This record gives sequence, C-alpha cells and structure tokens, in this order.
Amino acid sequence: MSTFQLPIIDLSKSKTNRDELSKQIIEALENIGFLYIDNVKGIDFEKMFQCCKWFFNQPIEKKRKIMRNFWNPDSKNIYRGYFPVVEGEPSRKEGFEFGRDVSLENKSIDPENWFYERTPWPEEDGTFPFKEFMQAQYEVVHSAAMEILRLTANALGVEETAFIHLFKENPCSTFRMMHYPPWDGPPPPNARIEDGKILTTPDHSDSNFLTLLCLFNYEGLEVVGPDGNWIPVAPRENSFVMNIGDLFSRMMNGRFKATRHRVLDIGIDRYSVPFFLEPAYESDIGVNYMSQYIKGGPEHIPEKYGHYMVNMVKYVRKYFEYKVLPDFENVKEKYYGKGQKDI
Repeated sequence: MSTFQLPIIDLSKSKTNRDELSKQIIEALENIGFLYIDNVKGIDFEKMFQCCKWFFNQPIEKKRKIMRNFWNPDSKNIYRGYFPVVEGEPSRKEGFEFGRDVSLENKSIDPENWFYERTPWPEEDGTFPFKEFMQAQYEVVHSAAMEILRLTANALGVEETAFIHLFKENPCSTFRMMHYPPWDGPPPPNARIEDGKILTTPDHSDSNFLTLLCLFNYEGLEVVGPDGNWIPVAPRENSFVMNIGDLFSRMMNGRFKATRHRVLDIGIDRYSVPFFLEPAYESDIGVNYMSQYIKGGPEHIPEKYGHYMVNMVKYVRKYFEYKVLPDFENVKEKYYGKGQKDI
C-alpha cells in the first residue's frame, strides 16, 4: 500500500517565501486536508519524547493523583489532567492533557467554565523539568499555529489577523500527550476492521480548529485519500503533521477539508503529542465567517465558540468522557429548546 504524499511546508521560509508558502498551505487545506510542517523554531522533539516516556512510566498511584474525576471520584478536575486506558473500547490509549492556565485574578471567566480549569501536574523530584518544559513547548507550538494562520489569511487575500484574533485572549487549546500500549490479550470485536487490521483510534475527523501532531517517527496513522481509500501517512523526522478540524471547515463553508483519519495498532508501545488549537470561549466562530472580510458573500451568523463546542462534544458526538461535564450555560436548551430530555 502506498503512503500518503503530504505537502511539506518549511516554516523557516515564512519571511522570505511568504506568498509561496501561503499558496501551498491553502492548496493543501482545500484538496488534502493534511500536510507536514517543518522547521518550527524552538521545538524539541527529542525532549518531548523523553517527557512522554517519563510521564507514562510513572506508577499508576502517581498518575491517579491527577486523574480526571470521571475515573477518580476523589479528583476535583473534570477536564484537564490524566485519563487511563478504557478496557473494551476500540480507542486504546492513555493520555495527559493540559492548557494555558488563566490568571486567578481574571474575574471575566466564569469559575464553572471547565474550559479554563487549571491543570493538575504530576509530582516532580527536581531531576526532570516536565512541567516547565511542556509549558514552554505549548507556547512554541501556539506561536507556530498563529504563523500558519497568518499565512492562510494572506493566501485568502484578507488581513493577516483575520483568524489569529480568535486566539489572542485566553485560547482553549489543549496539548495532549498520548501513549498507545499494545493490546493486553485479544482486542475487543469493535477494534477489528477490514483485512484483519486492529484499531487503537477509530475513524474520525477532529472537532477542533486545527491540529499539529508530533508522531515521533511512529507509523499507524492513516487518512482517507482523494479516492476515498485509507492510506498510511509516513512519519517525517522532526516534523509536525497538520490537519484542520470540523470547526475551521464549517467556518469556511467546507472550502477547507477536515479529513477523516484513524490510528492502527502497530504491535508496540506508540507515543504521540497532538496540539489542538481552539479559540477563546467567547470568540465568534459562526458560519460564513469570511463574509466579514470579503463583500458579497452570504451573511455571517455569529456564534460563540464555547457554545458550539459544548454542543458538539456533549450532544452531537456524545463523547463518553464529556457526558458528565456540566452544561453551565444551558447550551442544550439553546440548541434544542426547553423541555428536551435527551438528544
């Protein structure tokens, strides 16, 4: 089976070859939906891999201390922190998720808004700077994402801040470290697919705005190609794999592709680190977004990012770990009307 030949974007040339890179990005987003991002300044893939090994090698007793409430009733955290492998599910992975903590002095954020929950961090003994390093890498990847969005706006012929202002104040972005352990015994029937292949992450498109994924040279990722068939994505050393999510595609009226993808079991421990770029909770991500910048298009319909995403994860996709998260702004009522008991 052939591998997917993704376009390669050399971000180190964003100043010298700006128009060329802008054109390459928009062509990839319109036609393939996946691309490689090379030469992100300040990224340290090797140390990030060491962080993955350090964290996931911690005993379960230590990981349990920062486990989300869904799996540990003694925990106060419901959104950020550690989640374990769930037996019997086709999605076989454990992970640690963190975001950029907002200031405790910021009174504009609802204390019940779990998007801005502060991250619980694992205990450290001073020999390995896990928290400090990963927080710094978050900012590196966020900055790279902002430059990609400037280049995208440049290709669309609008001001370069057309997208980045959505992330300027308190973005909801998530950095997730993941470990895919080999199956312990026979995998469940729902993990088996065609040709005897076994899943560790089922077929899906991302729900967020944009994803930058570090593969650490592991195989296993497959995407739906232009002909509708599944094609492996070859890992590329010292490079991110980038794709956009349903949110960005929706804002662009489908002009950009949120391509379906999945992860196959490769028979060994596998690690990856995706950065899920997400706007601030209050940001306007409504449909016909570009009508604000280009005259003559359909009317832009404003919509708050937070409402859209709560509805998506709780009521549309019904992710099991999000069902228990509180609907603190009555999003269900907003979308489906009063008196609706179940969706």
